[in-house]
Amino acid sequence: MNKQYYVYILTNKIRGTLYIGVTNNLQRRVYEHKSGLVLGFTQKYKLKKLVFFEVTNDVNSALQREKQLKNWHRDWKISLIEEFNNDWDDLSYF
Repeated sequence: MNKQYYVYILTNKIRGTLYIGVTNNLQRRVYEHKSGLVLGFTQKYKLKKLVFFEVTNDVNSALQREKQLKNWHRDWKISLIEEFNNDWDDLSYF
């Protein structure tokens, strides 16, 4: 059975603060963020809106992509989100 890994972006509002993370269970991880179970940055800035995610079967690819996105300029991240989710809808209701 192949595992899936997700690189995801959370925000608090359109073009707001962005958080990039990686997980092997997107539904659980987003629940943890929304419930305030993840202490630190996402809790402090109330980042609970899933606006972007990518899926891969390779954990190393996921970690590399996370690192790549974290190093991108903010404008590039916003463009990526808007190509994928132009209205910045919360994608956690899947």
